[in-house]
Amino acid sequence: MKSTWRSNLKKYLQDYAVLFFFSGLIVLLDQLTKNIVRANLGNYEIYRPDLWLTQYVRIFHIHNTGAAFGLFQRFGGVFTFLSFVVGIFILYYFPQISRTDRVLRLALCLQFAGAVGNLLDRINHGYVTDFISILNLPVFNLADLSISCGVALLVITMWVRDRKKKTENPAESAAAVLPEDAQGE
Repeated sequence: MKSTWRSNLKKYLQDYAVLFFFSGLIVLLDQLTKNIVRANLGNYEIYRPDLWLTQYVRIFHIHNTGAAFGLFQRFGGVFTFLSFVVGIFILYYFPQISRTDRVLRLALCLQFAGAVGNLLDRINHGYVTDFISILNLPVFNLADLSISCGVALLVITMWVRDRKKKTENPAESAAAVLPEDAQGE
């Protein structure tokens, strides 16, 4: 009984070590870049590194009280709560994912890192520091990028798996689509 308990504990600790290591690197980079921006630019101040590049990429410091990419301003409390919920969900779910499923584990690491990075800003400053401005896209930060990449990776992975499952079992896929009375014919 003790060896099972110990082996389960060891597995969980190893899984969480992976999650915290990779997410921690992203959170560290996110917080470092935000601190550099906050120390060197005022809110709504723009840094243009080169005139020809400015039309494509610039550093634009904005205090964001909403969601990623400046959506839903003034709902910071809701997003703080959602960050906690997402973080807890990932902490619960991550060890249950097979270690061979590296893509899904990476997607969750990215999402966890983004949630923690922006949560730290909300707790410490009352807003999230956004600063990356590319073309006419909304201004974002590394945590937003991490969340977006994690979600995209998760969606693509699920879509590919669903497509693969349908090609492996076409009869089951057709039965799921057909009405009940047509399946018996």
